[in-house]
Amino acid sequence: MTKRSWGFIVGGLLVALLLAGVVSNFASPHPDGLDSSLRRGCTFDAEDNITGGDCPARAAKDHELADLPLADYGVKGIDNAYLSTGLSGVAGILLTFGVGVGAFWLVRRRPTTGTGAGTPTAGAGTPTAGTGAGTPTDSAG
Repeated sequence: MTKRSWGFIVGGLLVALLLAGVVSNFASPHPDGLDSSLRRGCTFDAEDNITGGDCPARAAKDHELADLPLADYGVKGIDNAYLSTGLSGVAGILLTFGVGVGAFWLVRRRPTTGTGAGTPTAGAGTPTAGTGAGTPTDSAG
């Protein structure tokens, strides 16, 4: 890789880390379209708990993976919401980058050995004329 390529990769990684670690805290706290349509018909208290009404959100349950360390856009065990959200974003970026680097490392082109062209030389496993290789020596008659 050239120096320019490394600069581009490191620069992109730094921008992604900045966006995930800092800017993600400024995302809208209001529910998106799906959440708001599921909440339609219910009433909520100040802590956003359903207090009455009839809506599909009443049947909502925690996800099976809700106990994982990075569940719900935060780091489990960190009480500061801004720090928790930022750290989970940074961890997600680093994990994704690591998986990407690993995948590219697995499928990278490896240099060929031997003559450099990757073609076998004469006599390297190919039959030559007159040896009878590949033809029967005895005809059944």
